[in-house]
Amino acid sequence: MAVYTQLTPEDVAALLAQYDIGAATSCEGIAEGVENTNYKLTTPNGRYILTIFEKRVAEADLPFFIAVMERLAARGFPAPKPIAARAGAFLTRVSGKPAAIVSFLDGVWPRQTALWHCAAIGETLARMHVALAGLSGSRQNALSIAGWETLLAPRLAEAEKLRPGLAESVRQDMATVRAAWRDDLPSGVIHADLFPDNALFAGDTLTGVIDFYFACTDALAYDLAVCLNAWCFDGGTYDLERGRAMIAAYESVRPLSALERETLPTLARGAALRFFATRLADWAATPAGATVTPKDPLEYADKLAFHRAAREAPDYGA
Repeated sequence: MAVYTQLTPEDVAALLAQYDIGAATSCEGIAEGVENTNYKLTTPNGRYILTIFEKRVAEADLPFFIAVMERLAARGFPAPKPIAARAGAFLTRVSGKPAAIVSFLDGVWPRQTALWHCAAIGETLARMHVALAGLSGSRQNALSIAGWETLLAPRLAEAEKLRPGLAESVRQDMATVRAAWRDDLPSGVIHADLFPDNALFAGDTLTGVIDFYFACTDALAYDLAVCLNAWCFDGGTYDLERGRAMIAAYESVRPLSALERETLPTLARGAALRFFATRLADWAATPAGATVTPKDPLEYADKLAFHRAAREAPDYGA
């Protein structure tokens, strides 16, 4: 999350005039993150998040994201609930860009990851997969193999500048993952970006999962692989206990198939490539002096080094 589109009080008033949630008593930009513009709105009716969609989000995909959040909120899952405008639409425009308002969820994201966070995420991820089963509509994962290769191929020289030898290592990673990738794994709607800053906790309770704007239809175990990368490393070192806790909690709700277990190392390596690719693209594209600091792609270069050595599911705690 970040603030790319600055709104005036008049912009906010004109937008909220389309809703039945009252006028804004405050509207504060949320500076964290790199994808969309987000504001925390407060009205006499409560607290909300206003998102203005920027960068990689295609407007045609927005109804799918809204449908995902609607389904989850209706089934008691702690996801933001989209708020309909008076005319009935969940999507509107502000400053010429598509926008949506969703309910505000209490809690804060964990700056330090503990074992119990990993277990909570594993269980919650599986609950989400179950809740979204059978959702009508689908969205292709634009950041699967073809997407990584499109981002990485023209930027390998940038990778080499970051660390000598990295370009060739990443080329080999892409070739290895492509050769082993499976298209016959159990699939459904996945979050695809469930990092610590997209999970909210109050005390020892998970209170919310947010930012569904990379949600897509893909292998369910790939979503778990994303979370293993995001939650179970300490620097470039994989924490086997965290991995065990996350996978066991996931399987307490939705057991993995034998094929999913067999493919887990490939999925985890692929997930690391995906985030290395987007971080490298953002790193290369961000001008000096920009107000948004891109995330360091070398974090995922270090994780890729672990994945190259991992051979089977027990290396991840499965």
